Amino acid sequence: MSQHESDLLAKVLRLPPSVRAQFAHEILASLDDPAETEVEGRWAAEIERRADEVLSGLAELEDADLVHEQLAARLGATRR
Repeated sequence: MSQHESDLLAKVLRLPPSVRAQFAHEILASLDDPAETEVEGRWAAEIERRADEVLSGLAELEDADLVHEQLAARLGATRR
């Protein structure tokens, strides 16, 4: 690391934690593969679409305990 980079890091480390966190987020995001960023954006849109369906009453919901029981039964049947 050059002296300039070391000085910059020292200055950043003196910032408040919330600002440092934002810096860290932006720096890490800059390292992401653009293809991954596109996929993440698509997943975010899908999550929002599904949440909207649930909130609007369009989604058909199932009891989580019942789903877990059904999955456990299927897994048990495949292990025999």
